[in-house]
Amino acid sequence: MPEFICGQRWISDTEADLGLGLVVETELRRVTILFPACDDTRIYATDNAPLTRVRFQEGDEIHSHEGWSLTVTLVEEHEGLLTYLGEKADGMPGFLTELQLSHFIQFSKPQDRLFAGQIDNQNWFGLRHATLEKYNVLAQSPVRGLLGARVSLLPHQLYISHEVASRHAPRVLLADEVGLGKTIEAGLILHQQLFTERARRVLLLTPETLVHQWLVEMLRRFNLNFSVFDEERCIASSNEGEDEEAHNPFHSEQRILCSLEFLLDNPKRLAQAVDGEWDLLVVDEAHHLAWSEQEVSPEYQAVEQLASNTRGLLLLTATPEQLGRTGHFARLRLLDPARFYDYAAFVEEDRHYEPVAAAVQHLLNDEPLPQQASQVLLEKLHESAHMDWLAQFNDPKTDAKKRQQVSRQLLDLLLDRHGTGRVLFRNTRAAVKGFPERKLHAHPLEADDSYRLPEDYDGEPEDRILQELYPEFQNGQEGIWWQQDPRVSWLIDLLNDLSEEKVLVICAHPRTALELEEVLAAKNGIRATVFHEGMTIIQRDRAAAYFADLEAGARVLVSSEIGSEGRNFQFAHHLVLFDLPLNPDLLEQRIGRLDRIGQQQQIQIHVPHIMNSAQESLFLWYHEGMEAFTQTCPACPSVYTRMRPALLEVLASSSESHYQDILEALLEETQAQHAQLRAHLQRGRDLLLEMNSHRPKQAQQLCETIEDWDQDSQLMPWLEQLCDVYGIRLEEQDGETWVLRPGNHMVSASLPELPEDGLKVTLERDTALVREDLQLLSWEHPLVRGGMDWVLSSDQGNTSVVAIRDNRLPSGTLLLETLFVLVCAAPPELQARRFLPATVLRLVLDLEGEQWQSLLSPADIRQQIQQKKPVNVHTARNLVRAANERIQTLVKNAITQANTQLPDLITRSLEQMDKELNAEITRLEALHQVNPNVRPEEIDFARSRQQTLRTHLQASQLNLDALRVIVNT
Repeated sequence: MPEFICGQRWISDTEADLGLGLVVETELRRVTILFPACDDTRIYATDNAPLTRVRFQEGDEIHSHEGWSLTVTLVEEHEGLLTYLGEKADGMPGFLTELQLSHFIQFSKPQDRLFAGQIDNQNWFGLRHATLEKYNVLAQSPVRGLLGARVSLLPHQLYISHEVASRHAPRVLLADEVGLGKTIEAGLILHQQLFTERARRVLLLTPETLVHQWLVEMLRRFNLNFSVFDEERCIASSNEGEDEEAHNPFHSEQRILCSLEFLLDNPKRLAQAVDGEWDLLVVDEAHHLAWSEQEVSPEYQAVEQLASNTRGLLLLTATPEQLGRTGHFARLRLLDPARFYDYAAFVEEDRHYEPVAAAVQHLLNDEPLPQQASQVLLEKLHESAHMDWLAQFNDPKTDAKKRQQVSRQLLDLLLDRHGTGRVLFRNTRAAVKGFPERKLHAHPLEADDSYRLPEDYDGEPEDRILQELYPEFQNGQEGIWWQQDPRVSWLIDLLNDLSEEKVLVICAHPRTALELEEVLAAKNGIRATVFHEGMTIIQRDRAAAYFADLEAGARVLVSSEIGSEGRNFQFAHHLVLFDLPLNPDLLEQRIGRLDRIGQQQQIQIHVPHIMNSAQESLFLWYHEGMEAFTQTCPACPSVYTRMRPALLEVLASSSESHYQDILEALLEETQAQHAQLRAHLQRGRDLLLEMNSHRPKQAQQLCETIEDWDQDSQLMPWLEQLCDVYGIRLEEQDGETWVLRPGNHMVSASLPELPEDGLKVTLERDTALVREDLQLLSWEHPLVRGGMDWVLSSDQGNTSVVAIRDNRLPSGTLLLETLFVLVCAAPPELQARRFLPATVLRLVLDLEGEQWQSLLSPADIRQQIQQKKPVNVHTARNLVRAANERIQTLVKNAITQANTQLPDLITRSLEQMDKELNAEITRLEALHQVNPNVRPEEIDFARSRQQTLRTHLQASQLNLDALRVIVNT
């Protein structure tokens, strides 16, 4: 039992951050320790106090509580108290009693902790070593930042996300066709940018109806917490109305989500958001930002102000075909106003894409290039030196393998040099594949004369159209229309026939949705819920969740038009279009709620319509004119623009005698226009853009790399080590799921993402995707990252003493195992760790300076330790005290030998950095000559980054992170 004397200095083994303790009172079986650094007093039982006597050695530098330092040359002890004699910093002799020692002294270096008697359990050392190794490997992974997302591994999404997120301050337009997952792509980009610290401050702007959905998606899929800002939150965050000076509320959080409508309604908040100093701005549904050369909408102006003050910008929008040429230019103008400054110049440039598409098609089809096509490609490449490649491709004597190689080289050059290829990404369903079939079920219905407009109706044509398309709004129909509308009784019969199938019903107006849901639920006992713009965000989410519940949820969700924007209901495959919108874009968005990539079943589209009315005319126009129900229709918006007057004339003429004639003429002209525009789009297809948006080979490599990480066998053993060491309960539920709970004796008070009631996790991606109650555990999950930070930010585990039995060594041999880490003090956004060695530098030395690490691997030592009884702390301290001088010699020897390897480690790091960044800079410089979308700031950043990295890497140092004393018995 140790002897405690008032005035002695002791340190807590379990709470080193308390600082240096002072014995202030001793009793027979108790000792009272004051920790002045934190003004805390603890009482311990003398027979098992977790305390270590502080005794510095010759050569140590110690500090007084007055701030001056002393290098110890002699230690004297009198009546149990120590006095240190030595030399002050100014060279004068001095002394310090232990009572005069600084209260804030802590032992963080492993050698200091070891000699102070702070010796950790062997398991701590093993966990620290494993964490260091994995931490370095993760830093160099090409898919860093993409591992932790709870999403399906779809190649086109991963390719875009990796390509965009790896850029400095990316400014791009994500314009995939509906159903291809623009939100997922944006989330992956956000996750990687934040994870790699390329971005820290993010503003996410969405329509008000989608704010909560984005909040939930970012948290559920990507573990990203965003703060939702409205007026109440802004007031609370800025101290407005209080005595303190108000500040910009947008500076109070790093990741903020708010609606564009909120900023437009509050000019003061918009100005504050513009001054928010964002690294990345994300704008969803950007096609709603109206712009023309004559008029600019307030929404567009607001986003333009934010975009001009933000380094990175992601716009999520409809495809260029849906936007039209003017709308497409408007989006590009937000990304780079210097590049896209003139609409006429953009139109002229766009005109040249069609011959490029024709030439590319020849390459893809392995057909000899006509002279005109060859000339087009040379102009596009801007380099006559590639004439040899074209000649080889056109030469009939070139073998198939060589032709394919030359074709690939030409296409790669075109992809890099392509006009909007670096700022615009657009995947198409035709290119991606994997979508379900659509099957149309047309249901023509008879209606009573009482439910039709009277023959002598003399209202305006537009009123007639609206009342025929939406007869529930006719005068006198309020509240009783459902009793007469044949679509209602038909819908009830359909739902009864479909038994327990989930059905999504979409109609144009919220009142229709509300009354229809009441009829189904209250009057017919069908489990139904409603979804419309009059509901709060929380109410909408509850309705969507009720519909998504596969066991006790609603069978039917009746939604107004709002349900066709942004929501994903692909767990259902029956869609009822209770009425039809005039705009083809809205029709495609409605169908896109179910027809999405990942949908496993054929989409059943049910379209009830009243015969001999505008409903039937509109249905036939969509179906027979453009086949809009059974296939996606990129040309439909353009057809609608051209045919709108004729369409409205037909819709207003259902009661006229010449109705059938003008309807047939409309359908015939629509078919012709559709065929013509579709052929034009096909000829002008920007094949290079489509190929650049999804390069299958690179995309597949990303998928395979992430799959390899998913199967990493080291994650669960590491997690078990963490839980064992930190006192976390890990309970296996079955072969695929576990529950983590705080243990009764957790070493730390909390761990990120570990709630008090526990966390259910799985390592299986497919399981996590179908079970909402499980989180996907990966090396990038916040709990794992928090655990790694826990281990590496503390001192625990950086010392250990173990006994082994190895016949190759004489009994009593003393070895020292040391772990060195190459540390580069550089800003996180430089990602210097990517270029440092992937493994820690491990040395095992004997007293002669001989290295044993190749003969004694960590696994060898672990196996031999398990065969022996662990060394208890008391024995370990006695051993270290007895072998103090020998261990100090070993530590100095290890540091010397490690530092001899430092120049080579730095050289290898510099070579790897130069190899990667030189290639990137050379490519960007070459592209800038032929592609204006390669921004000069990208090149400047790459050059500056290389030079800054060189400075930091050259200053790298080897730090002794942990040591373990090994005794062979």
